Amino acid sequence: MAEGSTEHVVAHVRGLIERRALRPGDRLPAERDLALQLGVSRPTVRAGLRALAAMGVVQSRHGSGTYIPDGPPTLGSEPLSFLAALHGFTRDEMYEARRILEVGAAGLAAERATLEQLAALAEEVASLFASMEDPQRFLVHDINFHRTLAAASGNQIVASIVEMVSALYYERRRQTAARASDRDLRDAAEMHRRIYQAVRSKDAEAARQAMHEHLAQASRHQANESSEESEARAAERADDPPPARRTAARARRGRKAH
Repeated sequence: MAEGSTEHVVAHVRGLIERRALRPGDRLPAERDLALQLGVSRPTVRAGLRALAAMGVVQSRHGSGTYIPDGPPTLGSEPLSFLAALHGFTRDEMYEARRILEVGAAGLAAERATLEQLAALAEEVASLFASMEDPQRFLVHDINFHRTLAAASGNQIVASIVEMVSALYYERRRQTAARASDRDLRDAAEMHRRIYQAVRSKDAEAARQAMHEHLAQASRHQANESSEESEARAAERADDPPPARRTAARARRGRKAH
C-alpha cells in the first residue's frame, strides 16, 4: 500500500476502530489533524473518508464533522447497485434473496422485538393503510416496515444486509410503484398487518409463514404489472407502426392514386 494513498487513510481509521479508540457515536479527528497524523494531504483524507462513508463506516454531519454511526450498522448500497447494473439482477433473484433473509428475520423478530420496535412496526402498518392513494409514499412505509423488522431480529448482520438489499429494492421499485393497482396495495397492507400481528403475538412460525406469503404475493403482483406493461407497449406498437412501415404505406397509397 502506497504511503499517502486513500487506502492508508482507510487502514488508519480501521486500526482506530479495531483498537476501540473509536466507538459508535465518536467523532473522528478533523481533516487537518488526520492529514498531519498520517503525513498526507487533506484531499487524500477527504477521499479516504468518502470511501469509508460509502462502506457505511463513517457519516458526515454538515457543520459538525465526521462520526462513527451510532445505532444499527449499515452497509452502503452502492457496491450492490453496481453489481446489479453489471450482472443484471432479476426481479426473481431479488425476491429469492429477500425470502432467504427476511423470512428468518421475521421469526427472530417474533422472539426478540422490543416494545419500542413493536410500536414502530404498528405505526408503519397504519401508515401503509393511510397512504394507499399514493403509491410512492406507500413504498416508503413498506421499506421502513421491512427495515424495522430486520432490526427487531436482534441480529446485526441480518439487519445490515437487509438494509443494503432494501436500498437497492427501493431504487428499482420507485420507478415502477405507480403501476401498482389498488387491490395490490391493499393486499400488501393486509399482509404487513398479518406479519406484525404474528410478531406482536411472539408466534415465530406464523411470522415466518406470513412473511413468506407476503413476498411470494408481491413477486406475483409485480410479474403481472410487467406483463400488463408489455401488452400495453405491444398494443401501442400495433396502433402506431414504425416510421418505415408508415412511409411504405404512404408510398403504396400514392401509387394507387396515380
